[in-house]
Amino acid sequence: MTSGKQTKYIFVTGGVISGLGKGITSASIGYLLKSRGYKVTIQKFDPYINIDPGTMSPYQHGEVFVLEDGTECDLDLGHYERFIDEHMSGLNNTTTGKVYYEVISRERRGDYLGATVQVIPHITDEIKRRIAAVNAEHQYDIVICEIGGTVGDIEGLPFFEAARQFRFEAGRGNCLNVHLTLVPFIPSSGEIKTKPTQHSVMTLREIGILPDILLCRTTQHLTEDVRKKIALFCNVAPNAVIEAIDAPTIYEIPLIYDQQGLGNLITDLLELPKHKPDLKQLEAFVERVKNPKNSVRIAICGKYTQLHDAYKSIVESFVHAGVENDTHVEISWIEAEQFGKNGESEKLVNQIDGLLIPGGFGDRGIEGKIEAIRIAREKKIPFFGICLGLQCAVIEYARNVCGLTGANSTEFDQDTPYPVIDLMEEQKRISTKGGTMRLGAYSAELTEKSQAQKIYGKKQISERHRHRFEVNNQFLPILTKAGLRIGAINNDLNLVEMIELPQHPWFVGCQFHPELKSRIGKAHPLFREFVKAALSYHHTKSSTAERTANNDSRQD
Repeated sequence: MTSGKQTKYIFVTGGVISGLGKGITSASIGYLLKSRGYKVTIQKFDPYINIDPGTMSPYQHGEVFVLEDGTECDLDLGHYERFIDEHMSGLNNTTTGKVYYEVISRERRGDYLGATVQVIPHITDEIKRRIAAVNAEHQYDIVICEIGGTVGDIEGLPFFEAARQFRFEAGRGNCLNVHLTLVPFIPSSGEIKTKPTQHSVMTLREIGILPDILLCRTTQHLTEDVRKKIALFCNVAPNAVIEAIDAPTIYEIPLIYDQQGLGNLITDLLELPKHKPDLKQLEAFVERVKNPKNSVRIAICGKYTQLHDAYKSIVESFVHAGVENDTHVEISWIEAEQFGKNGESEKLVNQIDGLLIPGGFGDRGIEGKIEAIRIAREKKIPFFGICLGLQCAVIEYARNVCGLTGANSTEFDQDTPYPVIDLMEEQKRISTKGGTMRLGAYSAELTEKSQAQKIYGKKQISERHRHRFEVNNQFLPILTKAGLRIGAINNDLNLVEMIELPQHPWFVGCQFHPELKSRIGKAHPLFREFVKAALSYHHTKSSTAERTANNDSRQD
């Protein structure tokens, strides 16, 4: 439904400390509004000067989320897409770097000839232009704008000032501010403290923004007295003080907010018709997340495992796939750099029901990943390789099955005698790093009667990519003759997109990133079937162990 009236805007800001969950909050608000029939999109404004996070370390920034159009962006856009089930574009993510790059480019072209270019109005005008631009192609009822960082951060000031101006220009009833803040519980005194929230709101008001709704992150339930105190000192209505308490799963957060009337409060403040939300699908989804019938353990063998946010979309895809299999997926994190060095490799792998090798860059931990794949292949443990995971699987197969000793990727060994993974031809002419990989959605044709085609249930697919290196087609005859099957090919570029082993119960690798398209209630088919295979393996392993135990007891 589109209202046919002026688009409404919601600015989501954060206070006290970073990491309170503005991205989940924005996504949850989006879900509540979409469940009421409104057409919604969400933007993220990141104050860092990088153009995008594509060249940043995962330890600095977490996962780089890639959109259909190839935009590399903040992981919060993954939350947005997963919650509201809408494809975002480059218009949905703005950084300080993008803003200044545009303004400086205009200055060099002479667009501001005669003027002194300043933060106000030129930088703030460009931010406001970007706030409105997301609505140009699709007329949305509501645009949610999350401002990254914490109120008071110097780098975020232009975004807050632009939001202040935008709200003034949009007029009453067309714009509101939701401020996410911390209300800590002090164990030593047994008290909830409201002072951090008061100071956060004070800072926001000094900037010129008056919060309409306060979402209070807390580990303890807020008493009525605490709510009234916050409302009084922060100048908001008592019913606009919403408890944002810790939840067992992030997917329960929209339900927690709606139980406190947040959805209706927002539509009232924005002078929108009040519609009854349809939350049945989410309620059923959350119930399955919290009370699954089965459980499996899947290992993620990666090089950034100390920061789980580096694999955020993969983790959430396992939640989605687990729900569709009525199964809790317990993740066992394996540091690839250490795997195989302590003599516990096979023992560790024997404790899991599936192995996933995720994407990554650089040679650190590669040999550990290859060793883990070898064990999974030989012991018939369900295996799923994503991007670098596929490449490592090809290297392992070339070395240990095809007999190509020293086979490798030219990313890791320029002098390898068997470069089974090599730089794409067009990539060899590129010297700059930012935004130059094979990025975004590309189509592929699935091989007839392949496991890939069975999983997808169709012949053509479109998936998102982020890489420079590919399977070297020169070695395909050797690999396929030895039993490796090509599951999907991009015919336009003549590139391998998927591999599989027909003689293995479930051994699949893909060059793309399927985790980027998994959604609430729409698990990606590759993750869904991988978890299904892991569950089958778990049951088989349990039955075998039970028979062995029974035989031993009878012998005794």
